[in-house]
Amino acid sequence: MGKLEEFLQANYGFEQFRPGQKEVLTELLDHKSLLAILPTGNGKSLCYQFYGHYTNQRVLIVSPLLALMQDQVNQMRYQGYGRVVALTSEQDYFTRRLVLENLASYQYIFLAPEILQNQAILTRLKQVGIGLLVVDEAHCISVWGPDFRPDYLKLGQLRQALQQPVTLALTATATPKVANDIKQQLGLTNVYRRSVNRPNIYLDVIKVADQKEKDQRLLQLVTFLAGPGLVYFSSKKLASKLARWLTDNSDLKVAAYHAGLSMAERYSVLQQFLQGQLDVVCATSAFGMGINKGDIRYVIHYHLTGDLNNYVQEIGRAGRDGLQSAALLLYQPGDEYLQKKLIDSSLPTTIEIEAYFKGGHLPKEKIRLLAGISQEKSRSEELTAFFEHRKAERLAALDKMVVYANSSGCLRQVILDYFDEKALVHKSAHCCHANALFETLTQLGLKKAEKRPVKQQARQGYEHYLQKLFANYQ
Repeated sequence: MGKLEEFLQANYGFEQFRPGQKEVLTELLDHKSLLAILPTGNGKSLCYQFYGHYTNQRVLIVSPLLALMQDQVNQMRYQGYGRVVALTSEQDYFTRRLVLENLASYQYIFLAPEILQNQAILTRLKQVGIGLLVVDEAHCISVWGPDFRPDYLKLGQLRQALQQPVTLALTATATPKVANDIKQQLGLTNVYRRSVNRPNIYLDVIKVADQKEKDQRLLQLVTFLAGPGLVYFSSKKLASKLARWLTDNSDLKVAAYHAGLSMAERYSVLQQFLQGQLDVVCATSAFGMGINKGDIRYVIHYHLTGDLNNYVQEIGRAGRDGLQSAALLLYQPGDEYLQKKLIDSSLPTTIEIEAYFKGGHLPKEKIRLLAGISQEKSRSEELTAFFEHRKAERLAALDKMVVYANSSGCLRQVILDYFDEKALVHKSAHCCHANALFETLTQLGLKKAEKRPVKQQARQGYEHYLQKLFANYQ
């Protein structure tokens, strides 16, 4: 047993690393920064937790979502890491000031990229020193940075400001383009990649004629499948509506999760789901990233995602414990038009770009996006060309998602081809596209166990209980 394995067993209770963990740690301990592409459920967080513990250096983790950060902090504290904290926009002035004044006492610091615009925080990070910079869910640099979170495009500047610490970018999925974007933004050259393929997840597409049939199929699936399960929507309104409808039409415990809920409401739903108090969560893409729940048995998509990268990220929340799970897409021809509308609404138009330069009124999110991108694209013509190119990229990616939805071939192969993996799938009977879906799901052990009726005992009169109570005294 090597030195790293001895430390792993002594401090984490595992006799061996999961595939990829030791390779990543070896690079980091050799002072080499890298992008690590490890499939969901492969234990990516152990890489930076182990590094900090083993080297006793301070670790800064850039994380995309407040709920995810809080979940990561809670998990680490539960595991015995006492010196861990999150700096978030939700904290009041006095709480944040107290954390900053005592920042040197923390070894693991979580924050979102936007909060790094606060110069007081950046100055304090420089003072305490960072041994390892981690960009968790690093695909957000490419996928979110150009669309609505431009601060992701400034993480390279953060790395320089922190004196180029050893850096680990982590993600479960990255096409060659996404990987190149991450490397370019962070100044990385080394990449460690494992396949996105998750053999324990059965894949299928269920085509429906209209929304009424889609709703009925959804109800049929969630009442048939052993849970817990996730159902993804592209609409906050519909996620809440269908959560109520499923509750009213089944005996399942169902809740909605999306950005339209308060932080307290979202945190409550997340904790109930993690603790097994909910059967189904109807969610938007705001839910699930990095959530540590190993026993999710199925993920159903009510709507198409914008691309296969997001789809694979979301179905990867199923079966993280390695057991059999399922990823099912409900597809109504024309569903792609909702995603096209979302693309149109999320990216600034030529008129909005001109209004920005003239000081006109625009939504806050468009102003923030344009302000972030305009630091490099300073003229309206450059910005217009940038967002036209971005729109073309997103529409092309959506086309690949539609190809997946309409494919009669191996769905797993479509995914591997999209990520430019050369492997060919040796298709098994339970890979994808079963002729008899529910029979296949049953064979895979995914059918909900039937509840046995509780045998009702005949009501006894009070004389029976008196006789039983005083039997020993007779």
